[in-house]
Amino acid sequence: MRLILSALGVLFALSFLPSAHAAGGACNPVSREEALKAEDARYAAQLGNDFAAMDKLFSPELVYIHSNAELDSKASFIESMHSGAVKYKAMRRSDVTVRNFGCIAIINGIGNYDVLFKGNDLKVALRFTSIWQKTNDGLQFVSWQSTRIP
Repeated sequence: MRLILSALGVLFALSFLPSAHAAGGACNPVSREEALKAEDARYAAQLGNDFAAMDKLFSPELVYIHSNAELDSKASFIESMHSGAVKYKAMRRSDVTVRNFGCIAIINGIGNYDVLFKGNDLKVALRFTSIWQKTNDGLQFVSWQSTRIP
């Protein structure tokens, strides 16, 4: 059931992505290195509470599905950090694969995160899917889906 919900979440997120080809344009494919560099920049922005960087990296259409099934938009996700309700203290990933589909890169892996959530220290291990889209302004983070590792 979780796999079905995760797949539906990814398909839902992908349905919001504008197609460069439908708009009459084309893009250079996203490379593995570009995708991982963008993901590193996102991690750095979240760890440093760099809200300007997050605003630039995060797509206006961001769909962020947490491991507890809570849903955030770009605005609500950034606000959770800006308010202090969420503070990322460490973000590590492993077992990473990157698949490229033209202007879209999908990153899957295992993440280990140390987070201060509403005053409580949490250590969270997750399997995740992170989706990036290449636009005229560079790569933008468009979707996140994660599931806790028991």
